[in-house]
Amino acid sequence: MPTSDPTTDRHPLSGSPASSTSDGQRQSSTPPPTPPPARRWRLWHFIVALGIFAILFFGPGAVTAAQTESLTYSAFLADVQTHKVSAVAVGANGQITGTLTGGTRFATLAPTWALTTDDLANRLENAGVQVSAEPATDTLRQLIDSLLPTLLLIGAFVWFSRRAERSLGSGGGLGGLLRGKPARVTEAERPRTRFDDVAGYDGVKEEVRELVDFLQHPERYRRVGARGPRGVLLVGPPGTGKTLLARAVAGEAEVPFYAVTGSSFVEMFVGLGASRVRDLFADARRNGPAIIFIDEIDAIGGRRGVTGFGGHDEREQTLNQLLAEMDGFTEGGSVVVLANTNRPEILDPALLRPGRFDRQVQVPLPVLAERAQILGVHTRDKVLTGHVDLMDVARGTPGFSGADLANLVNEAALRAARDGRGELRPADFEDARERLILGRRDGAALLPEERLRVAVHEAGHALVAALSPTADPVAKITILPTGLALGATHQLPTDERRLYTEQYLRESLAVRLAGRAAELLVFGEPSTGAADDLAGATDLALRMVRDYGFSKDLGPVAYPTAVSAAGSAEGGNRPYAEATQRQVDLEVARVLRAAEDQADLLLERHRASLDRLSERLLQDETVDGAVVYDIVRHPPTRVA
Repeated sequence: MPTSDPTTDRHPLSGSPASSTSDGQRQSSTPPPTPPPARRWRLWHFIVALGIFAILFFGPGAVTAAQTESLTYSAFLADVQTHKVSAVAVGANGQITGTLTGGTRFATLAPTWALTTDDLANRLENAGVQVSAEPATDTLRQLIDSLLPTLLLIGAFVWFSRRAERSLGSGGGLGGLLRGKPARVTEAERPRTRFDDVAGYDGVKEEVRELVDFLQHPERYRRVGARGPRGVLLVGPPGTGKTLLARAVAGEAEVPFYAVTGSSFVEMFVGLGASRVRDLFADARRNGPAIIFIDEIDAIGGRRGVTGFGGHDEREQTLNQLLAEMDGFTEGGSVVVLANTNRPEILDPALLRPGRFDRQVQVPLPVLAERAQILGVHTRDKVLTGHVDLMDVARGTPGFSGADLANLVNEAALRAARDGRGELRPADFEDARERLILGRRDGAALLPEERLRVAVHEAGHALVAALSPTADPVAKITILPTGLALGATHQLPTDERRLYTEQYLRESLAVRLAGRAAELLVFGEPSTGAADDLAGATDLALRMVRDYGFSKDLGPVAYPTAVSAAGSAEGGNRPYAEATQRQVDLEVARVLRAAEDQADLLLERHRASLDRLSERLLQDETVDGAVVYDIVRHPPTRVA
């Protein structure tokens, strides 16, 4: 049962990629001689070499082991007793090898106690067996056996390093494999994004257009001793098209465009992020004039000393390298850094100073006219019926970003596709907007008494909104459950508001509390359905008292609470005393009671209209706003 927040001014953009290279020099008619192809190791070469080594090293031993019979020590003593053993060789570690009378070789292992007594020696001597002693294990063989696994690992390490070097196309061996390629260069022939692809934002485009002119005509600025911006930071809420603007800048300037995300610089290996920054700027300078675009720079540009593990933190080293590279441009340098973020407050001050990021361009949420232009961009390839008015759609989407509007158009297209239609209708956009704001429509049916209470509740919202002079007009009312809401009253502003008067905010509070007031008037008690209305009204009243100075008791004093790093609007340290907090709480309660009294008065005076609108909602479930105003203008006659 929520209503629109009159103080929330969310707003959007849209678009696609960019970049280019200059003409190359003329080449000689005789092509240079082709260098001989480099020797390349193949995987099967390595496997064959390993197999030959294993055969030569382990082959003789394997053949000998296959021709030798293994005997237990008891069986060996039995053969000695029956004169089947002709010769033996005793090793230092109890290994006994020898030859039987038939010529068969055998091997056995004697226990330690048998070698420390004369019993075995006496048995062999009595049986006439020729006895000899084996020398100790060959030191060289033992050394090779111990070093062989290490040598194999080193060989595999070198082989993979060479393959990585060839696959990356640059030196550095395994270091190159770890470093990788952090940036993607978009060539001049590929970009298609231009400023015309970015709907609205004329002021923002004018700000960055000077950057394009500097990259295309640097001599014009050198002639008067002007230096172009070294860095431009795009700041704005998510989804407003900051990345799209950067692509449009590169597309208009037709220069190489190095696009990289801030998170790609940070790795678990210390120093790799800094080396990636050095490589990126070195490539850009070689191909200048060029643009380096760092998406979400707050991943590496956060304040030093606040996060991380001190001076040896990888993120901090990467930031230090970025600061050095940006401040190291020569006069008239032809490399410009573009970056975007939606959290400028956490960036390091050294990154924002002139000489690094000389400009901060604000990319706000789009206003009404810009939203209509953005919708026009996203509906270019779609068929719209003649009844679709993009300005009306834009009027119903205050606070939507460009990404939100793109999602709105896509949801409308999905709805049309589900119905088997090839064109989009106004109902498709209305349904898509409700789905994005309220959630998916719930198919569960309400109980009869619940439907009646929801109808009275929503009729109260709509009636007070229609009777309030400065409230936003009512567009539609529904008692169909959608998401967590059991019903909804939609208000659409006629114009884009930037300032809100005290009367407008007080009437907005009355509209929010009108649903609960209608339940009290008709049923004599409220329900839990007004929970969201109460939360929104309390938040608005708190801002009116604490931030906007709309309290006569507190006077023209504002106590704005800074937003914490976690995103909470309530910080741990209040900028006022506990006694002031008590006074703020009393004023908030007084403002809310006054709004509730205003809603009660309007509903009591128009009780017949409330009943008629509730009955219409129970009958049709969804009612257009024009019906509400018709009931207000022609109220039904109450029967005594």
